[in-house]
Amino acid sequence: MELAESKTGRIVFVRLFENEDLLETITQAAEKAKISAGFFFLIGTLKKAKMGFFHEGKYETIEMNQPLEIVSCIGNVAVKEGRVFAHAHIAVSDDEGRVFGGHVMPECVIGATGELVLVEAVGIKLLRKFEEKTKLYLWSLSESSSNAKKM
Repeated sequence: MELAESKTGRIVFVRLFENEDLLETITQAAEKAKISAGFFFLIGTLKKAKMGFFHEGKYETIEMNQPLEIVSCIGNVAVKEGRVFAHAHIAVSDDEGRVFGGHVMPECVIGATGELVLVEAVGIKLLRKFEEKTKLYLWSLSESSSNAKKM
């Protein structure tokens, strides 16, 4: 296990509008707020959801083209290949209350609105590095922070 500590900084509130791409807008909001390390949560609605399930080295996608309620969307902000990167997971419900979830993929389209809360982490740089074994970009906390510890 790797562990690194940080303090919380600013809390930024963002309203997302109809037809915006969920992941793209979260990333743009973090860039605009100059947040390159932190976490977020979001509620609202979608017109279309595209979620992923990681299996055997790749994401398999689940698409839903219907009105959906965002029950919960959480994630973090880090730096990947020199750019701000938002990583999110989502749970959505349909008009019968059935819940579906997964990794947020591009092409999740906001419905009526989205309400995003970004929480800045200060005193740390969260970096994502490609790991050949998993085929994923994972946190590299020992490279991210001088106060990182292996446990």
